Amino acid sequence: MKKILLETLANSRAYTLAVAAAMPADKYDFKPNDAVWNFGEQLDHIAYGIRWWQDNFISGRKTEWAPPKAEVDREKVIGHLTKAYADLEKLIRDENVNNDVVKGFYATNDHITHHRGQAVTYLRCQGIAAPEYVF
Repeated sequence: MKKILLETLANSRAYTLAVAAAMPADKYDFKPNDAVWNFGEQLDHIAYGIRWWQDNFISGRKTEWAPPKAEVDREKVIGHLTKAYADLEKLIRDENVNNDVVKGFYATNDHITHHRGQAVTYLRCQGIAAPEYVF
């Protein structure tokens, strides 16, 4: 099971980082309307969410939902995503994989997919082809 989780995580990381890299730095503040987060906020939210879901649903450490002000700087956002994925990978490698860890992992991955899908839509709104999804 651990191997499957790590493979799924590697695919998620590769695709999320490809989406992040596809948007030019000067477009990270783009949002299709005023009621939604901009592109950078969407991706920074993914990074924060990975950590929060990891704490609450994989590690069993109850933490409050208290995200800091989201970054919109491309390099900082990509750095946050890279670190969040690396920390989650380390946890999965080190953790005794039981049903709670598996459920928590897939809840985390579902959250990532939800917001990454929004980011893909933002790319398309800018006329940018989304990276090809690989599973």
